Amino acid sequence: MISADKTDGLFFVGIGGIGMSALARYFLAGGFFVAGYDRTGSELTDALSAEGCSITFDDDTGSLPELFRARENRSRVVIVYTPAIPASNRILTHFRSGGYTLMKRSEVLGQISSKTDTLAVAGTHGKTTVSTILAHILNLSHIGCSAFLGGISKNYNTNLLIGTGRYTVMEADEYDRSFLRLTPLMAIITSVDADHLDIYGDHASMIAGYNEFCTLVRPGGHMVVNKKIESLIKRQPDVSCSTYGLDETADYSALNITPDSHFYRFDLKTPSGVFRDMHFSLPGVINVENAVAASAVALLSGAMIEEVRKALVCFRGVRRRFDLRLSLPGMIYIDDYAHHPEEIRAFTESIREQYGRSRITGIFQPHLYTRTRDHAESFARALDMLDSVILMPVYPAREEPIPGVESYLIRDAMKMKDVKIIAARGVVDAVDLANTDVLVTIGAGDIDRLVKPLEDKIKAIYGK
Repeated sequence: MISADKTDGLFFVGIGGIGMSALARYFLAGGFFVAGYDRTGSELTDALSAEGCSITFDDDTGSLPELFRARENRSRVVIVYTPAIPASNRILTHFRSGGYTLMKRSEVLGQISSKTDTLAVAGTHGKTTVSTILAHILNLSHIGCSAFLGGISKNYNTNLLIGTGRYTVMEADEYDRSFLRLTPLMAIITSVDADHLDIYGDHASMIAGYNEFCTLVRPGGHMVVNKKIESLIKRQPDVSCSTYGLDETADYSALNITPDSHFYRFDLKTPSGVFRDMHFSLPGVINVENAVAASAVALLSGAMIEEVRKALVCFRGVRRRFDLRLSLPGMIYIDDYAHHPEEIRAFTESIREQYGRSRITGIFQPHLYTRTRDHAESFARALDMLDSVILMPVYPAREEPIPGVESYLIRDAMKMKDVKIIAARGVVDAVDLANTDVLVTIGAGDIDRLVKPLEDKIKAIYGK
């Protein structure tokens, strides 16, 4: 276990990642010297620097702080890394060849999980929204919590909450089987759509991985499973199980859902009764389902229904999750992190539900060659719900290019005719705002770097 009496500092290789930055903040708050490397700067790295982290964007070992550069200090430091950084990185090579203690991000989270009552949120999509809603409810309740979030909460402007309660909310990431490091007291399973087949091989093996994760829930704990996937998840001995969803037969469900101008009204059905007239402000029925999941675990953790009710009303969302960036007369701009076809389908359906027959232009950056190869047709079906689409080249993340796998696989599978493939540098100029009522940017790569330039272009035309 990383402890203050044996560890002077931690270095994060890939510190700009959303999960890594939350860990960096956690240890910084614990009084450790924290430093890190990433390839390029971002709002996250700027924020971490302002909070006291020492960050380099040069993989030359000469850029390392002395504590981490001098090998005689290796017993006093811990190196945390993410698979997103290639093994050839010179800083990572320096630490590996020098006999430093290296830990994956998932291992560090696993250590923290073993020392707290973890509420883990797993699923191929919905994790960040559900975990952020759950953390918000508990934080406003008499229960309290800490939380490691996969996005920036708009209520708290951070991806880390440090509280005094017994619970810690964590996302349980299936990539690289990271969630098998956790030992949660309670677990939510939102979805098990096929993803990360480069790791699992096939969908059946991925589902088997989720069921292995379920065996790690502590005896006496609780699982909350989406009713739609109940048949795929094996119930565990000595662990209670509830279902949630929009199906009225689920243990926790939303009944009588009614959209209003700025929120949804619904009745929350629970094993203790039906609680009328709940309000939730995020667009899309999928987010009502996410709110039900978070409410279920909050209630099981001891929160009072009126605390849940109040928290749902004032939940402001997560940055890059149906993130309303601009709402001007004649133009709406929304940014979203969706990168799996089911996420994009839910997002585009929500957009249509919210904005009806408005002319919607989407800019989508596919994330990973393997995901593009495996799901090109599903991406095409989800994007066909828009009116025009700009496809960016595939964002490789941790992967090397796969011959024959590019964005044109999605374009060629689409029924829509107004589809263009444009490199990042040309996207802002290519957006036809004159024929757009709603603009959406979609993707998990570096498409977020276009948000500010797009905002500036829109404000120049519509903000006067």
